[in-house]
Amino acid sequence: MRRLFKPDSSLSSQRKALLAEFQKKAGIKFKNQHLLDNAFYHRSFVNETAGNAVNNERLEFLGDAVLGMTAASYLYTILHDKPEGELTKIKSFIVSETSLSEIALRIGVEKCLCLGKGEEHSGGRGKKAILADAMEAVFGAYYLDSGFKAAEKFILDLLVPQIQKVKENRHQKDYKTLLQEFYQKKYKQCPRYELVSRTGPDHEQVFSVSVRLGDEVYGPKDGKSKKEAEQAAARCAWEMMGLPDGESTD
Repeated sequence: MRRLFKPDSSLSSQRKALLAEFQKKAGIKFKNQHLLDNAFYHRSFVNETAGNAVNNERLEFLGDAVLGMTAASYLYTILHDKPEGELTKIKSFIVSETSLSEIALRIGVEKCLCLGKGEEHSGGRGKKAILADAMEAVFGAYYLDSGFKAAEKFILDLLVPQIQKVKENRHQKDYKTLLQEFYQKKYKQCPRYELVSRTGPDHEQVFSVSVRLGDEVYGPKDGKSKKEAEQAAARCAWEMMGLPDGESTD
């Protein structure tokens, strides 16, 4: 098997201290510190670094799967009275970019990120997408380091407060899903999202998106990612149609 991770001795004392601080705050302990370190390597950093550095995207891919399985299994067990549609809605929030970025900030992921100069200068440490991806990469790294049971416990310790937010209706609503469910049910059609413009440099782009419902167009609305702009456009449509805030309607 190709060796992807260097021994811990290759990490500087300053980096080791930072990773130790993160693990203490997160309530976990890695056997392979370099595996954890790699979870914070954004592609912008790797592209600007000479050597054999590996970005965190493969770990993110793995972590996404571990996160999805953990969340689905837990929700299936504790919410035994909820139908599949409700479980899907709750899961979609707790594994969303917004939810994961909130968790990442809570345990100090932003302090450990390794970013390229462009991302660093454009506020990459506070970008939801980068934080959420790194959080998933940490999940993937911990799964490889300590196994599924340890990763599952770590993930649930972080997710349970987010699940409680949903149960108490204190979470940020997924207007894109709400709009699609409403429009499909009432008109048997899907909302159509259109990218109106994309401006700014690669590391700091602004996306402008509108949503079309039949002959009506809402937006455009802006976001730092296409997904964020689509959410903003969906919320605009939902509110302009006078639908209840964050609630499904017949």
